[in-house]
Amino acid sequence: MFVLTDQKNQQTSIRGFLRQVAPGLEALSHYEISWLRGDIAAGLSVAAVALPVGIAYSYLAGVPPVIGMYAAIFPLFAYALFGSSRQLITGPDAATCIMAAAILGPLAGGDPERYQALMVVLTLCTGLIYVVAGISRLGFIANFLSLPILAGFLNGIALIIVAGQLSKLFGYSSEASDFFPKLVEFVEKIETIHTSTLILGVALLIGMVALRRLVPRLPHALVILLIGIALVVALELEKYGVSLLGSVPAGLPSAFHMPKLALAQTESLLIDAAGLVLVSFTSGILTAKSFAQRNRYQINPHQELIGFGACNIASGLAQGFPVTGADSRTAVNDAMGGKSQLVGIVAGGAMLLILFFLTEPLANVPHAALAAIIIVSAAGLFDFSTLRELYALSRTEQLFSIGTTLGVLILGVLPGVMLAVGLSLLKLLAISSRPPDAVLGRVPGMEGFHNCKEYPEATTIPGLLLYRFDANVVFFNADYFGERILKAIAAADTPVEWVVLDASPINVFDVTALKKFDDLIEELKARGIVFAMACEKRTLDKFFESKWVKARRQMTKEYRFQTLESAVHAFNHRGDRKNYGSESHIH
Repeated sequence: MFVLTDQKNQQTSIRGFLRQVAPGLEALSHYEISWLRGDIAAGLSVAAVALPVGIAYSYLAGVPPVIGMYAAIFPLFAYALFGSSRQLITGPDAATCIMAAAILGPLAGGDPERYQALMVVLTLCTGLIYVVAGISRLGFIANFLSLPILAGFLNGIALIIVAGQLSKLFGYSSEASDFFPKLVEFVEKIETIHTSTLILGVALLIGMVALRRLVPRLPHALVILLIGIALVVALELEKYGVSLLGSVPAGLPSAFHMPKLALAQTESLLIDAAGLVLVSFTSGILTAKSFAQRNRYQINPHQELIGFGACNIASGLAQGFPVTGADSRTAVNDAMGGKSQLVGIVAGGAMLLILFFLTEPLANVPHAALAAIIIVSAAGLFDFSTLRELYALSRTEQLFSIGTTLGVLILGVLPGVMLAVGLSLLKLLAISSRPPDAVLGRVPGMEGFHNCKEYPEATTIPGLLLYRFDANVVFFNADYFGERILKAIAAADTPVEWVVLDASPINVFDVTALKKFDDLIEELKARGIVFAMACEKRTLDKFFESKWVKARRQMTKEYRFQTLESAVHAFNHRGDRKNYGSESHIH
């Protein structure tokens, strides 16, 4: 009996360990055989989409096509073990590829081999930062970039991607590197457009858009790739100057050589990798959350950090580039009825077979076909719906979003990340430094006290100002807190004798705020106005009981009340001091 109990406890502890470290493996241990057919179908469908996208996105990252295949294949196996989502498909992402290229371009100095080696280092750094963030339980960073700011950043990335594919779609050579110079270059080189490439590229672009609309469950990217190969072979388009992908090496990646980096370059790479983590995790976790919510299961943001870290480490060890959650491939998985992490394993296995045995036909893929795939993907990245919603709900947040887009287009991708972070902080400070407040009064037929602006029929008590500040009082809003109280006193219909602060929304007074608080009480005292507090949380005790807080001389127990009703009662009996200290105070 004791042996059985020990075995059961051991099994429970092993399962608990797997759930914490490798939730995918633990979930697969409870696999339901009825899911198998759907998971295999979904895996093959995901592979049909992920492989051509990986090849196409390798151009965004600035690496050979086979590197895109590595980045599409190997992270799937890692996420299947370490991720917490049953459906998320990880792999190359347009924004992540563009950011990686922008980071490494200046460091590589035009050397392709050094560029590829640095890409591996960047990918491994990204993976390690992810894992450290996950172990440190920093999943909350997913909420750091607000939706309007993230949408604005991705909109800018989408436009940069489209501008970058114009030369491949129209068949002219390009030297410009930034968005607006690329547009100027397009106009200047319009006479050098390669007609055969243009006809092929536009036809494939229109075909992909039509397929997405008419047959949404079809693997559009794969179909367009196959059509492109067929047209190249049938019409011998290479003879007419149509640019082709060229040979793709089969098999596993070759040995990796670590490049030599100066200390300053290493520090710069780590900082840039942290910025890449912020953007890619925010984007990836939104995808994971949305599909988990749709299918009624929970994900763990901290575990997702570890899962994404494992994906990037796997990609780096396979000489790939940074990856994250892919919304389009996850949508394919969901549409095909995928139920478990086995989908990613099937998709990775199918692509691995192609990598070993079927790379030869890829040599005939036209660059125009890859450009068409990338442009359609980038168009899906552009978020029109959020801009429309912001126009209806918040013009200020819409301006923040548009400002982020313009910042990315004008300043570039990496400064655009810093701008996005800065705008997020600015938005947070703007909201927190001017929080809503209210003068409270009684409303006929309603219990309690309510905002007089929301209820014009509310009546106040002559001589008593009931005031609520709907935020913590800290250094960046402490002056505003005092100004609003003094303004409310000045706007009162009758001379104010007491000010009672409804402290129910307040959890914190920081040191700066306490100093301002002292000054406010002294000013009110000089005017002959009593300051009192009601509904104070116990978390504020440590602030007002501190010996160095001068305000405690005024904020004694007789002016600290459990409820607004008890404060009003004390005010109405203010001439009768014996009423203080009974039901009124907190302690």
